Amino acid sequence: MKPFTLSAIPEIHFGAGRIADLGGKAEALAGKGGHVLLVADPALAALGITDKALGILKTAGFDVAVYDGLKGEPKQSDIDTAADMARRARSKLIVGLGGGSALDTAKLVACCAVSGESASAYALCATPLPSNRLPVIAIPTTAGTGSEVTRVSVYANDQKEKVWAWGEELKPDVAILDPELTVGVPPHITAATGLDALVHAIEACTNKHRTDGNDLYCLEAISLISANLEAAVKDPSNIAARGAMLLGSCYGGIGIDNCGTALAHNISHAIADLAPIPHGRATGLAMLATMDWVAEGNPLAFGRVARAMKADDAVKAYAKLVRATGIKVSLAGDGLDLDNPELLAKHMASPANNPMRKSTARYPDDAELVMLAGRMLSLQ
Repeated sequence: MKPFTLSAIPEIHFGAGRIADLGGKAEALAGKGGHVLLVADPALAALGITDKALGILKTAGFDVAVYDGLKGEPKQSDIDTAADMARRARSKLIVGLGGGSALDTAKLVACCAVSGESASAYALCATPLPSNRLPVIAIPTTAGTGSEVTRVSVYANDQKEKVWAWGEELKPDVAILDPELTVGVPPHITAATGLDALVHAIEACTNKHRTDGNDLYCLEAISLISANLEAAVKDPSNIAARGAMLLGSCYGGIGIDNCGTALAHNISHAIADLAPIPHGRATGLAMLATMDWVAEGNPLAFGRVARAMKADDAVKAYAKLVRATGIKVSLAGDGLDLDNPELLAKHMASPANNPMRKSTARYPDDAELVMLAGRMLSLQ
């Protein structure tokens, strides 16, 4: 067995109703009273989830302001605006509530609020993150990104290019996983975010950086998600399935935090430069388009994936699950030039996306990038 290192994992509170822990954990991190900035997905207001979190924090004695101006995936301007709010209010704590967009925003806001820098300063690790950032509590309401346990924040810069900040300073202090907060997620979003989480786990245990220690989290994530995604899509009120998905997503987040992603994420990040396709759907479809090609270069690792899925063949099992979720597979009408794989391949080869290309166990050369881009654009 080769040596490995696993990074620190935030304190995790899992179970139905655990949102109730928010007040106590906020006080433990920020002291009594003071100001909290709640970065929330705007869709949560109509579901009563934002007010629930607000009520818990106010009952605990905190003054609270809400930033819920997110529209789609996070932008540099979202982070800068929220950080300015936190700085002006002298916030002692940042709480992220929502999907990956809200959590990624909250994590970088906690840094920018202290440093006074724009989010642009931290793109692609151009500037060291501040060591004294504000504490962060992350509360996911979708089972997708695993952002509640990772040290990365992904966002679009002012040129609308998807970039990322990375560092231990971005990892939340506490993650609260309450499946009751996910029952209002529509089926198509449950499908897309669930596939994203599954791809996280698959890529982290099959790429060049995988380790035996990290595989414990990845393979358990694969088992939980593959067994429960279809049920969560078909019956949103199934708390057992929702809980399994949320825990699987968290474990997948631990997986990519330690070993990173690979080709499917390379493609989905490249697509984000070209069309506003939700990340989860793009990633899930990118795995569908390329999994067999990647698996040919790493049959032992994909054999372990198959066993975790309780299947004979991981590629076939994954394809069957994608179709069972009912997710829209064809990219027709999504704003991409389907006849121009060269353009997509160009973005796949960009410096921002190159680490994911390099981590893929079967490394694609330039000609193969075009071929794989063509596969993605011709999905039916």
